[in-house]
Amino acid sequence: MLRTLQPGQRCEVWIASATGESELVYSTEELLLEAPNWTLDGSALILNGDGKLWSFDVADRTLDQVPLAGIPDLNNDHVLAPDGQAIYLSANDGHIYRAALSGGPAARVTPDDGSFHFLHGVSPDGGELAYVGIEAGDFTQPGRLRTIPSDGGATAGVDVGPGHCDGPEYSPDGKWLYLNTESFSSLPGHAQLARVQVDGSGFERLLESETVDWFPHLSPDGELASYIRFPGGTEGHPADLPVAVVLVSTSDWTAPLHTWPLFGGQGTLNVNSWSPDSRRFAFVAYPLANTDSPKDNVLD
Repeated sequence: MLRTLQPGQRCEVWIASATGESELVYSTEELLLEAPNWTLDGSALILNGDGKLWSFDVADRTLDQVPLAGIPDLNNDHVLAPDGQAIYLSANDGHIYRAALSGGPAARVTPDDGSFHFLHGVSPDGGELAYVGIEAGDFTQPGRLRTIPSDGGATAGVDVGPGHCDGPEYSPDGKWLYLNTESFSSLPGHAQLARVQVDGSGFERLLESETVDWFPHLSPDGELASYIRFPGGTEGHPADLPVAVVLVSTSDWTAPLHTWPLFGGQGTLNVNSWSPDSRRFAFVAYPLANTDSPKDNVLD
């Protein structure tokens, strides 16, 4: 089912800097946009909305649809290929597709294995995808970390414990997968940030917190990371909650450098949204008439 804005709700696209500034760059009451990626040339943000793919020109502040063919309605799991020319996309049929970022026909990557496949990571060499598999499309079962060659083929599992996991994303050096997982707690939904080496060894927790923490995204230089913090007791990553986007140094995940409180959740920061120069990242807020937007502190 496609997400839409509630009556009186806005969709706001924000760009934040590594030094703490933030700027509202696009606002609409007509279209619910989600999950920005930043293009390799730094000129545009790629988002989904209404089951389609959109390109937002950062300089001109204009939004245009990317014309795709041969793919069902999209969800908010999409990641650009390292070459900057292609994009991998999760669709609402449970499969992952590849298409040119300029548009055109999409080709399916994942097999008909009875699972739903939710993309989150592309390896730095472009050869492998990391995704969350939901067996038989049964969403009462925990998601499992899996990988697949980027041109299709046999899938493989990576063991990160019995709890639900999500958001697996490769580190810039390709050695680690960063993710969130419920394997560290018996509390329902208590996701925490973690990483595991791509060979399945070295599984470790990055941060112990009372909040529910999702979607760690490393900057291209590997020095910073962003993630989204839900209130304690949250199960899953639902929409329309008071949440915070958090910026940390990867040398110390326990000490936030900056936070951006906002009304949002689902769609705010599902995929990596860092600029190629590691100086900025994007996120989406969904304020209602009685909720606050992040503070607009214009970027340099």
